[in-house]
Amino acid sequence: MEIGGGGQSGVAASSGVCYGGKRKNERPYKGIRMRKWGKWVAEIREPNKRSRIWLGSYSTPVAAARAYDTAVYYLRGPSARLNFPELLVGDGGLNDLSAASIRKKAIEVGAQVDAVQNSLAAHHNHTQEKVLCETASPSELKPCWFQEKPDLNLKPEPEDPEVDYW
Repeated sequence: MEIGGGGQSGVAASSGVCYGGKRKNERPYKGIRMRKWGKWVAEIREPNKRSRIWLGSYSTPVAAARAYDTAVYYLRGPSARLNFPELLVGDGGLNDLSAASIRKKAIEVGAQVDAVQNSLAAHHNHTQEKVLCETASPSELKPCWFQEKPDLNLKPEPEDPEVDYW
């Protein structure tokens, strides 16, 4: 998916920098964008209005995109163009189609997806660390973070014994 540029992906355009063949402002899903500090946010414009509905801030682009999908489905119905049409679950719909109720439902879905994504990522990282600790010889590695058990009642030792910190 290219945004503007007429097929010149990877070429520095007016937006400036290109990263690995993709332009800086290219978004992986519709309705989301990335903040400077790495969080993904979702928002949607209300039909026939200039106002936007804020759908939340998430740590993964998938969670933000799912929040957007939820909102666009409630605003535009079954004909809406979704990021993940295969994941649409008909839960009976909302009785109140106000901006506040759509925001609440979208944030609920996005938060659930974010929690699952973060849980899977944490489990994956923990499994890799565990395998690394179990397969390497003790002389190759320092103890893993979950194997270290410092005594929290001891006064910390200064790095330079010549300097009196206390």
